[in-house]
Amino acid sequence: MKKAQELRASSKEGWLETASSKLEAVGGYLEKKLQGDKPPLGPDEVLYKGTAIVMKKLKVLDLIDRVADLQDDASELVRGKRVSVQLVSAEVDPKTGKAMMSKEVPIQNWVSTLETLAAQDLKFNLDFAVPKSFGVPGAIIVNNHHPNEFLLVSFNLSLPGNNVADYITNSWVYPTTKTGGRIFFHNKPYLPADTPEAIKDLRAKELENVRGDGKGQRVPSDRIYDYAPYNDLGDPDKDMKLFRPTLGGNAEYHYPRRCRTGRPPSKTKPEAESQSKEDFYIPRDECFDRVKMADFKADGARSVGHSIQAKASIKLTGKSEFNNIGEIKKLFVKKGENTGGLNNMLTDVDDVDEEEQFPLVFLQEFLNPDGKANTPTQYPIPRLLQHDEDAWMKNSEFAREFLAGVNPVAISLVQEFPIKSTLKDYGYAESAIKAEHIEAKLEGMSVDEAVEAKKIFVVDFHDSYLPYCDRINAQDNARCYATRSLFFLKKDQTLETLALELALPKPGNKIAARVFTPPADESKIDYLWEMAKAHVANNDITAHQVFSHFTRCHAVTEANIIASNRALSKLHPIMQLMAPHFKCTMEINRAARKLLICAGGQIETHFTPRAYSLELGAVNYKDTWTWESQALPNDLVARGMAVRDPDSKHGVKLVIEDYPYAADGLELWTAIKNWNKEYVDIWYKDDGAISKDEELQNWWHEVRYKAHEDKANAPGWPTLDNKESLVEILTTMQWIPSCQHAAVNFGQFDYAGWMPHHPTIVRRLIPEEGTKEWDEMKKNPEKAYMLCLANIDSTTTAMSVYEVLSAHSPKEEYIGERPACWTSSEQSIAAFKRFTEKIGEVDQLIKSRNADKTLKNRYGAVNMPYQLLRPKSKPGVTSMGVPNSITI
Repeated sequence: MKKAQELRASSKEGWLETASSKLEAVGGYLEKKLQGDKPPLGPDEVLYKGTAIVMKKLKVLDLIDRVADLQDDASELVRGKRVSVQLVSAEVDPKTGKAMMSKEVPIQNWVSTLETLAAQDLKFNLDFAVPKSFGVPGAIIVNNHHPNEFLLVSFNLSLPGNNVADYITNSWVYPTTKTGGRIFFHNKPYLPADTPEAIKDLRAKELENVRGDGKGQRVPSDRIYDYAPYNDLGDPDKDMKLFRPTLGGNAEYHYPRRCRTGRPPSKTKPEAESQSKEDFYIPRDECFDRVKMADFKADGARSVGHSIQAKASIKLTGKSEFNNIGEIKKLFVKKGENTGGLNNMLTDVDDVDEEEQFPLVFLQEFLNPDGKANTPTQYPIPRLLQHDEDAWMKNSEFAREFLAGVNPVAISLVQEFPIKSTLKDYGYAESAIKAEHIEAKLEGMSVDEAVEAKKIFVVDFHDSYLPYCDRINAQDNARCYATRSLFFLKKDQTLETLALELALPKPGNKIAARVFTPPADESKIDYLWEMAKAHVANNDITAHQVFSHFTRCHAVTEANIIASNRALSKLHPIMQLMAPHFKCTMEINRAARKLLICAGGQIETHFTPRAYSLELGAVNYKDTWTWESQALPNDLVARGMAVRDPDSKHGVKLVIEDYPYAADGLELWTAIKNWNKEYVDIWYKDDGAISKDEELQNWWHEVRYKAHEDKANAPGWPTLDNKESLVEILTTMQWIPSCQHAAVNFGQFDYAGWMPHHPTIVRRLIPEEGTKEWDEMKKNPEKAYMLCLANIDSTTTAMSVYEVLSAHSPKEEYIGERPACWTSSEQSIAAFKRFTEKIGEVDQLIKSRNADKTLKNRYGAVNMPYQLLRPKSKPGVTSMGVPNSITI
């Protein structure tokens, strides 16, 4: 069977080579005939020399793409159908009153040779004879008369006087019969009112093209950005158990909008969108590029490889549970061994089909020459365990990570004691944590004195989870409480864990709550206390994933991307500013809807809320999200973690000075804001110019009333009528996909890869005293603890997901970095250079803070420096680095 397949493949390869050779043989004659002689320049003409960089297909060595390449060559040579470029002047022809336009110039020598078949980027030169009065072209129009698309990587013109004009490209050009001629603008930005008359119609036409009409099913050649609610997370046609309610567009569940695909409705539940075997539609330019896609697939292959041994053992032995903590440690390589971690392997899977990548990667890792260096079936050791493999259990570390861990945005100041619920249905009940539970640990202060002195803090998931506890707990192998955790700020600026509250609803809209306090002797493991901590950590990791991470970063940013593309021309200076912060996000979100957050996906399968995971995120968005609160200083003030202080460097003063996430975040926030202020000052002379900018006003209307339609009438929306408000809006919109996402994403493996520290699933409630389960726990507390936590399969799956999500691509673009030709504005380039230098200074400041041993919250008992907001990183899992956009 295998031999037959090889013969067929060999036969196909031979046919391709023969066909290619024959085309090449006749190509010279036909190409010359098509090209013709270059006409001499007229007395009033000059020559503009163009350079186009083209990638013909995503994977030019794949069989299907080679056939497509030959189709294009045949179209070129036999039918004379070519790719051409036409220049559009920014000047109006006085005779016609319209833009001057060059003749269409075809790209010469398109036909593939054996050498160019293997090339990724191909360079083509074009000559344009234009009138001397033509000026710098404001746009180019590219017509593709081939049957297949190609990527126009870049295009520039060499003009008389040694001037160079670059154009905003890096876009897929589909056949003109499908899309019409493609318009690409010069990278000189214009406010709408300043747009040269000659290209105003092109500017309007491009915006009209990308908005679409809101009808029909989208196809890959579309470049349309439109909105839809999240009504495609379920698959009721496959199984009614997989039906999920629509998130967004209804009174119960509010949510940001996603990209509309236009797929037909489900047959079983018409309010839901039907599923498809194909990838969900997103505009082609939002997809990963070649390098990013190959690296993403390779990361996934390697990480899944780390779980093979454990998953195979389950099938062979039937053993699916951990008996003790030591068995979890066996999942990791031993200290001193090569980790086999992401991006540490010299593996090239760039041109390997997806289904072939997994075995190839594993084979290459197993066949390491010395037979010892790589252990592909074991995970690298999370940094949490590298210094001291037991330090994670310390109560000080449990507390510290709410200031410097994977979810540092959940902690808030207690301003009233006892804490009260906001749930009307439960009578706004008071917390079960009373003064007698905590007063002995307040360094001689009373509770009232500690509250007055801003010394008590809480991580409060009570009101988010309580209405869902019964539904979650009715599912198989999933149990949760609604939790509160109370902490005290000691004189040395570290937090001490005071008490944990674990609550459940009971009949009659009542609440049954239990309070746990730390054991007096921390040198011995108290598994009852560890179970209580596990339930809190489980609340936290789910809130991290569906509140802080996906909803507030991924989903919010996709909605903003759609609004921006619909309202802002590529010529608009604000679109040029924002473009790097939108890269790759829609591709990542598409993959998430297909694999992670969908019904039966990884989140539902391996996180405690299961089918209710995304619902929790939607309710949280409805109850707590405002635009204003997404700005870091506003968020800190709202949580009581900072107070307004005009004399402070960042306009706010931290209540806990050694709050690493906030301290480092404020440095970056201020740097971004100052850069935006400089940029806005370049393009807007006064506040009146903001109100007069039609595209800008349409953009903000789209963001508020379309992208976040469900929250349009919520408080906290700024009015875009002055430069200050624009700067604040831009800083917030950039902060979310860059710094905020980095803070909650790239530490996932190193903080949560050790399952007991952040169990994604908790399967048992804590036994009540006097019950059979209580007696069993007392006999073997470690076993009871392990049965409470995730099993082997869930543990290894979550670890693999974390490892992939925490890894940086080799082609990452970090904050303070941009493509060289992002704008022709010299003022903007100079301002960005200053911003880049400032980002370097922030990096050095964070580095120096981590070297300051008086800042105890930066390392903690695990001796793991807080580096998530250090701007740059090497590839791989590093727990540092702030990309411009959400690329993973």
